[in-house]
Amino acid sequence: PVRFALGGHPLELLDDCDVLCVSGGVPPTLPIVQEAFRRGVAVTNDAQLFLERCPAPVLGITGSAGKTTTTALAGAMCRASGRTTHVGGNIGDVLLDVLPRIAPEDIVVMELSSFQLELMTASPTVAAVLNVTPNHLDRHETMQAYTQAKANIAMHQKQGDVTVLNREDPGSWALATQISTDILSFGFKKPQPTENGVYVERDHIWLQIGRSHLKMLPLEWIQLRGRHNHANVLAACAISAAASLALPAIQSAVEEF
Repeated sequence: PVRFALGGHPLELLDDCDVLCVSGGVPPTLPIVQEAFRRGVAVTNDAQLFLERCPAPVLGITGSAGKTTTTALAGAMCRASGRTTHVGGNIGDVLLDVLPRIAPEDIVVMELSSFQLELMTASPTVAAVLNVTPNHLDRHETMQAYTQAKANIAMHQKQGDVTVLNREDPGSWALATQISTDILSFGFKKPQPTENGVYVERDHIWLQIGRSHLKMLPLEWIQLRGRHNHANVLAACAISAAASLALPAIQSAVEEF
């Protein structure tokens, strides 16, 4: 018994409405969405519904550029670790479709766009913001609104969750002051002694945790071309380290990707 309303969005649709589920392509400035907020009707989207119900840890990835490559590589790292892995969100599977098959011991890698994030009140276990540069301003109108939508990926994390930020991208790194959970950063240069993060030194990728420095893999294993793709690999290494994946899984995934 589904009722279709085509050609417009009459506000009386809200009269017997418990939840308004908004597609990512629909701006929250739409009159029916604004009226739902005014009436106190719950407003959500598919990504929010999934995160609220997913029994497995979720590695969430957003950014103005590179998020699809990084999501695919992080998914390959998870699969190489032997975990049943589900990759989707803004790419791949519709994660709500596979939700009934996801077990607590599985792992989910989820690409999230600013359109999905701006309404969300749930955050993934590991939340990564690769970069924040001007994008989709026809939709978000201001850079501040766009940045806040990206930041929303980490704003609802719980104790024990981890945020991954790009030390060398001003837009991503500026979010560090808003984060209340642990931060594991990535970049080409070495992080400060007080920071945890991934970096490049002597043609290898390294992980700094406290006073420990772990050699992860040589740059020559990376088949992806370009410095931007090396940055994507650094991001995926940081995300996988935050998820406590085994080093051999990270290495084999990078070598084969």
